[in-house]
Amino acid sequence: MPLTLPDGRTVALAGATGLVGRECLDLLLDDPGVTHVNALVRRPLRDVPDHPKLVQKVIDFDHLQGHAECLEVDQVICALGTTMREAGSEDAFRKVDYEYPLRLARYGLSRGARHYLLVSAVGADPASRVFYTRIKGETERAISALEYPSLTIVRPSLLLGEREESRLGEELGKRIGWLTPRRFRPVHAHQVASALVRAAREDAPGRRIIENAELRREPDAE
Repeated sequence: MPLTLPDGRTVALAGATGLVGRECLDLLLDDPGVTHVNALVRRPLRDVPDHPKLVQKVIDFDHLQGHAECLEVDQVICALGTTMREAGSEDAFRKVDYEYPLRLARYGLSRGARHYLLVSAVGADPASRVFYTRIKGETERAISALEYPSLTIVRPSLLLGEREESRLGEELGKRIGWLTPRRFRPVHAHQVASALVRAAREDAPGRRIIENAELRREPDAE
């Protein structure tokens, strides 16, 4: 059964070292309705002060069965993701963006989680000819088939935010993003995280997809 406390929700957050995940972590720790956050990370978080709500869990996502107790929570937020450049191959990309989110969803459901929240991508479609959006669509489809009482999927476009390394695509997005169709315009990671945490707070039953245009209407970081 989930570790629900009488006065709030418990959350597992996967991908807290990434742009959206780190923004989610800050928002969850500030949320009075959240009593506990398990941050599931592949490497320790840096520059994160001690917090009574936070437990860092450095885990191997290839052997998630050895850490399933970390998913005994009310809600699971999956902000895992990579790029083809970082992954190095289609198989490695599929592992991070399809296999890991699906494993998290299955273990979370088996441990009593009621709400799964997934960071996908604009244009996600299992029938897409583009490998990236096809994998994102396949991930959405596989997780949607699970019997979660609540499922939230966000579909951001190019993510903006402070990274440790610069990315050419992001720099171009900052400069010419206003020229692209509204559906594909860059969105700040804080706006994506804000939508996720708000959906977690509302905890509405059923399946919902939050598209990029709606994400861009979220308040940006000050």
